[in-house]
Amino acid sequence: MTPDIRHLRSYGRIKARTLKPRQAGLVETLLPHLAVPEEGALDWEELFAPVAEDVGLAPPTAPLPAEPSAQILEIGFGGGEHLVSQATAHPDRRFIGVEPFLNGVASCLRHIEESGAQNIRLHQGDARDVIARLPDASLDLVYILFPDPWPKTRHHKRRLIQPEFLGDLARVMKPGAELRFATDWANYAAWTLEHLMRDRRFTWLAERAEDWRQPWPGHVTTRYEEKKLGDCAPIWLRFVRR
Repeated sequence: MTPDIRHLRSYGRIKARTLKPRQAGLVETLLPHLAVPEEGALDWEELFAPVAEDVGLAPPTAPLPAEPSAQILEIGFGGGEHLVSQATAHPDRRFIGVEPFLNGVASCLRHIEESGAQNIRLHQGDARDVIARLPDASLDLVYILFPDPWPKTRHHKRRLIQPEFLGDLARVMKPGAELRFATDWANYAAWTLEHLMRDRRFTWLAERAEDWRQPWPGHVTTRYEEKKLGDCAPIWLRFVRR
């Protein structure tokens, strides 16, 4: 029997410790209202239809705009600190967050409940499954923050940044859209630069060393970043879709 490759691409764990009762409850009650549909082409307007008032979110402090100023994808949002902070700071923008790790999704739901953010939708699973169903040229910004580095050479094929993935990503990014990538593994930074600079659909925005040594304005530090698990200081790479 041929395996279903869609369920093999994330490689890493999808669940660790048992969810706390509050988190488990949010997965059961809140996630269904915020989850990206599992199948079919994605329509931004349908996806961001107003959330029902009885799901437990605090009401927005201001009406959500009919036309968003930007549509943003965060791939691998970890515990959701960065995603929710960005969404609450920019209620005029729409955010899709993707994370394969169930505990991370549950943590993000807690942040969403506490903040009352109405402009976030979530997918637990592989980002490529979401990207494949997004409309062409619909993203203004993509975050990939501290993805699994797969440092061993024999595991490099498991890294997210691959030529095929960049092709899929280029399709859904608007001309002039930005890709922001951060890692604390030197080899993965070099790997990413090599692949992105070889791809003529992207341009590296750095002009001086400080551009990759310092985070971009508005960055929110995550718990993973604070752990300093890599082999170098964080490297911040920005690319624009030509």
